[in-house]
Amino acid sequence: MGKIKLNVLGISYSQTQSGAYALVLSEEDGNRRIPIIVGGFEAQAIAIELEGLTPPRPLTHDLFKNFSQSYGIRILEVNIHKLEDGVFFANILCDNGDQRMTLDARTSDAIALALRFGCPIYTTEEIVEKAGIILDFEKGSGFEQAETGSRQKKPAPGKTRKRTKRADLTEISMEELKAMLSEAVAKEDYEKASEIRDEINRRAK
Repeated sequence: MGKIKLNVLGISYSQTQSGAYALVLSEEDGNRRIPIIVGGFEAQAIAIELEGLTPPRPLTHDLFKNFSQSYGIRILEVNIHKLEDGVFFANILCDNGDQRMTLDARTSDAIALALRFGCPIYTTEEIVEKAGIILDFEKGSGFEQAETGSRQKKPAPGKTRKRTKRADLTEISMEELKAMLSEAVAKEDYEKASEIRDEINRRAK
């Protein structure tokens, strides 16, 4: 099965979940985007590397990199190989000079390490087909430059929107869902878009 290379497009502060962020991956040779909801710590680890910042003390992922390099272990690539019930699964291909091994990892951790080691991130066509959101650049739905949590405006207290419930989506027609998906993408609300996408995929099974 062919691999599809992904790039980290950016991180957007979640407008519906306090302390959560939407990590957006982009297909290198296409216009499909994959939003993945991550926690604040993971978002910080990714954002710091995207901005080229050096923390005063090593973060966990920096410590892992230093430890690995001290023993001659390299990360060759990261593979997002499974999507199950909205959860992405990843593994890391490592090499110590004598053998190669594959380690299971949370997708957010794997991506944070991929950025630090400068290794590629891959996934499969099946996952991109299921989780990808197509952006129509002619309509100006931006988010083309990496945006980190530090650049995002957090919603004012009391203004956080309620998370869309699956029960609410099940009562909406497929045509309306597709319209809602387009609107969410245009507004760069990737978390809401991913929820709508999951409902559309569920009906298509």
